[in-house]
Amino acid sequence: MRMRRKAWTEPELAACPYFIEQPSAHRGQWRELFEARQPVMLEIGCGKGVSTAQMACDNPGVNYIAIDEVRHVLAVSVRNTQAAYGDETPQNIVFSAVDALRIHDTFSAEDGIERIYISFPNPWDERAKHHKRRLTHPRQLAQYRAFLKPGGEIWFKTDNDALFTATKRYLGESGFEIAYLTDDLHASGFAPNYVSEHEQLYAGQGKPIRFLIARMLDAPSADASAPISFPQGEG
Repeated sequence: MRMRRKAWTEPELAACPYFIEQPSAHRGQWRELFEARQPVMLEIGCGKGVSTAQMACDNPGVNYIAIDEVRHVLAVSVRNTQAAYGDETPQNIVFSAVDALRIHDTFSAEDGIERIYISFPNPWDERAKHHKRRLTHPRQLAQYRAFLKPGGEIWFKTDNDALFTATKRYLGESGFEIAYLTDDLHASGFAPNYVSEHEQLYAGQGKPIRFLIARMLDAPSADASAPISFPQGEG
């Protein structure tokens, strides 16, 4: 179900000191947005920011960049984040509206991203021709490789079996090794696990949560090192 647009979205984002209005203008300079020089991690598709806010609040020694392409969803993320921090202004998290399919326009190797979180993305499983829009597709992984630090990680969650199976294959083809994997996150004992609104919903329905951690190797396969190309109208 899509979230309804909210009249307060733009005023909320305009007033937020940790919402970045022009993300591409900070390409290669994201670290400069934070006061503390500490590890930088990126969440792609943060949604309402329920888990994002708690993760950032619990880990002040990490800087977080949280992106989503839907502005009224980001406005809710901002409200949830401020609620998690109370009267304190968050210093270790920023939000921005970014189209993940063109993420190469926003981040570069100079940004020093050490970890990427991707949780419950659209599986794009209705037609094979849509697979290239998956956030774990090799075309996307090639973009991530361009700005992840050496040995950087991808933390991935989904409730979709087909996407999870395909993602494992995509990672192997794109120069990543799987360091941790479970077909039932909530039964695995893995901690800490920050639970989003989607995860709460799926777990409540009895769906097992698939989870993996993949680490970037020094060199991708020959196919993964090919130039990134975009279909008509996407780049």
